[in-house]
Amino acid sequence: MKVRDLIEALKKFPEDMTVLTDGYEGGFEEIRRPKIIKVKHESENPYYDGEYESVEENDGNSIKAVVISRNRRPD
Repeated sequence: MKVRDLIEALKKFPEDMTVLTDGYEGGFEEIRRPKIIKVKHESENPYYDGEYESVEENDGNSIKAVVISRNRRPD
């Protein structure tokens, strides 16, 4: 999904509706402000690690992506 696709999808909902993402093990959490990071696609990663990993250096295979992280509450 690209930013333009997300914007178009979100236009269908009320502007004051809360946005959530998956919680750590279950349930849902509010999101943090979106940010841009460098990631590398790792299709062989196990499902619990996600298809993308953050990277520090541009190695030619990395891309910039918008990440909407979940709010992490203290234990």
